[in-house]
Amino acid sequence: MKIETVGVVGCGLMGSGIAQVAAQAGLEVVVREVDQGFLDKGFGRIRKFLDGGVAKGKMTEADAETVFGRLRGTLSLEDLAAADIVIEAVIENLDAKREVFETLDRICPEPTLLASNTSSLSITEMGAMTGRPDRFLGFHFFNPVPLMKLVEVVKTVRTSPATAETGMAFARALGKTPILTRDTPGFVVNRLLIPFLLDAVRALENGVAGIEDIDLGMKLGTGHPMGPFTLLDFVGLDTTCYIAEIMFDEFKQPQYAAPTLLRRMVTAGYHGRKSGRGFYDYSQDPPRPTEGLL
Repeated sequence: MKIETVGVVGCGLMGSGIAQVAAQAGLEVVVREVDQGFLDKGFGRIRKFLDGGVAKGKMTEADAETVFGRLRGTLSLEDLAAADIVIEAVIENLDAKREVFETLDRICPEPTLLASNTSSLSITEMGAMTGRPDRFLGFHFFNPVPLMKLVEVVKTVRTSPATAETGMAFARALGKTPILTRDTPGFVVNRLLIPFLLDAVRALENGVAGIEDIDLGMKLGTGHPMGPFTLLDFVGLDTTCYIAEIMFDEFKQPQYAAPTLLRRMVTAGYHGRKSGRGFYDYSQDPPRPTEGLL
């Protein structure tokens, strides 16, 4: 199946990034949001990224305008009916996704592929919300979407081989490197990453070492580009805790249980970089470990 027009539901951090890379790949993109303010904010984020590319000499102003010209915003799901593939990128809430997919299934022609961009929720369950589970798949793009090369393409037991291959080819067309994974909580990356991050928090709780020493140890000892606490703050402590809860509910194994310290920090509003404080305090320059955690 040849994909020429892409629909994206949601213009937040992930949705706007997916829309941008699709437009940069030469595809026509229609992005739907529920509010014009959210749409303007997402398009502003895309414009800022493209302008940054022009300033750095990575593209010309004409190229940036061409990319931006391939994007169209809308407040109506019905405007996505002509897309060859529609990717949902709304909040990680099954009820919200159900409303989107039931409408898309009704308005989109039979050949249209439907997909969800998620890091944790069941693709099988979402596919079952539609009458086309064979033409339903998952994508897990990584933040920031324009810069991160990996995409996990997720197939369910009902995803057809043709749909899975189209998903892989689509990811490659966006300039990404896809890996194919089954529909299981955490897929590949988070299945391995989340226990590692949670163990770093447990090591801190148990007094093994301090925040900076644990980060430095993993950077210099294993070649990680950033330590676990820096990464936790980047991903978001609330996001990590949410994914851990989903994985623990599925597997009932202790390595997926969120440590007490992590849960209390989330309750206190220490969500990482986006809140200004997590394991590091970002009101300081450079950021320093947050005091009083233990």
